[in-house]
Formats: sequence, C-alpha cells, structure tokens
Amino acid sequence: MISMSKKNKLTTNDIIFSVVNYTVFTLITILCIYPFYYLVINTISANDLSANGAINFLPKQIHFKNYIEVFKLKGLLPAAGISLARTAIGTSLTVLVSGFLGFMFTQHKMWARKFWYRFIVITMYFNAGLIPMFITMDTLHLTNNFLVYILPAIVQPFNIILAKTYIESIPTSLQEAAEMDGAGIITVFSKVILPTSKPILATIAIFSAVAQWNSFQDTLIYVTDQKLYSLQYLLYCYINQANSLKALIMNSMGSSNNLMVLATQQTPTSIRMTVTVIVVLPILFVYPIFQKYFVKGIMIGAVKG
Repeated sequence: MISMSKKNKLTTNDIIFSVVNYTVFTLITILCIYPFYYLVINTISANDLSANGAINFLPKQIHFKNYIEVFKLKGLLPAAGISLARTAIGTSLTVLVSGFLGFMFTQHKMWARKFWYRFIVITMYFNAGLIPMFITMDTLHLTNNFLVYILPAIVQPFNIILAKTYIESIPTSLQEAAEMDGAGIITVFSKVILPTSKPILATIAIFSAVAQWNSFQDTLIYVTDQKLYSLQYLLYCYINQANSLKALIMNSMGSSNNLMVLATQQTPTSIRMTVTVIVVLPILFVYPIFQKYFVKGIMIGAVKG
C-alpha cells in the first residue's frame, strides 16, 4: 500500500505541467467560443450600442427584434428549403459515391484501376477556370437547375482518397467471407463496407454538409431564377442591401428624425450578425452528432491495433 501511494503521488513537476495544460486549453477554448458568443450577444442587444461597438462581454437592453425582422425577409423560407434540400441530398450522394469509388479503387480486379484513380486525383491540381466551368454547366443545361447544386459536388477527389485509405485498413477476410457466400460487389459494399466505414463516412458527411450549407457562389454564378436561390445567397444579398441602407442613413442623417430612429432600430451590423448566427447555428447543432465518428475517421494513418 505504501509503495502504491508513493507511485500515485504527484510530483511538483506533474502539478505544474497539469496547471499549465489546463490553463492553455482553457484559454484556447475561450478563444474558440468567444466569437460565437460575441455574435449572439450583439444580435440580442440594442442595435445602436452594437453598431458603436459597445457590446463586448454582456448583452445590454436585450431584445429579439433582429431575429423577428430577419425571418420576415421576403423569400427566406423557400431559400431555406433549397439550402436544406441541397445539403441533405448533396451530402447523401457525396458520401455514397465517395464510399463506393473508394471501395472500388481497392479492388484489384477493377479494370484500369490505377489509371482511373490517378485520373481522379490529378483533378485536384488542375482547374479549368470559371468561364469554362460556366460554359460546361450551360451546355449540360444545369444553369437555373437545382441539380447544379448536387452533381458537380458528388465526386470529390479528397473524399475518395479518405474513403480508399480507410477501406484499405478493413480486413480483406470480411469481403472474402461474403464472396464465398455468393455476395456480389454491391452486396459486399452495402452489407460489409458501409457498416464498417462509419467513421470515415461521417467525416466525409461533415465536410460535404458544411460545404453545401455555406455555399453561395454557385448560386451567384449559375442561377438567376429566384425560386432556386439558396439561403446563404439570399442573406448575402440582404447584407449588401443593409450596407446600402447604411450609406443612405449616413447621407441623410440629421435631415429626418425617422431615419435616426431607423438607424437605431435596424443597422447593417445587426443584420449582418443576425444573419451570421442563423447560418452558423445548424452546423453547430449537427457537428456534435458526428463528432465521435469524425475524430476516429480523421485519424487515418495513425497506429492501429
């Protein structure tokens, strides 16, 4: 008992090391959380104080009018539906295709396997450019088409590399046993590979979902039909309008009391921050669900027992 207590007794160096570790990681945590906290407290504080930079640590004159006004924006709900649909469909297809191609590139019996794998990987280093991409999308009749959000993002070389690397770590005996029972490629993929590849598929799902949800440039480039506007693009437009409103207020300030009231009630800063919170919150809620898989999947290449 005495020897065990001596072994478990912390030395001065151990205590110092632990204190420094906890202090450093606490500071890092605060630095990561504070920007989101800053956005939230500014959206629920008095808009004139927020615009003047007076809100830094605690909210003042709390109200929720900013969220009410933002949700009243024209076309917001249809645009939110487009963003949700593209995120759900695009992420599902990207995960499925990335997993299947990653699996096929591990199959030695696949015709010209090395050629096709290198052909996909090489596209990571070369880009045709904006104009050729637009011409291609227009030729394929994907402009002003919901599929322009889905099809170009399905095959992602980086995701395929991740899936291939992870699947290579799965014991081949599992596939051989399934094939001995008469399973084909599709059956092996759906019954063996998919269930054992959850960590890497969850990692790919996070990458794809974040990219789909935050994307607005494809709408800017390929879409002119307002019915297909994504939430991010619509809010981007309103942010630009808010900046124009700010210029109008600054030029007319002092000539109209109504404009002064408008400046204190709704400012570009309040709109910008409220929009940012609305866009970021869904990802913040989704990420913890996949976190346990994400940590395991991203550690590809680490020592495996």
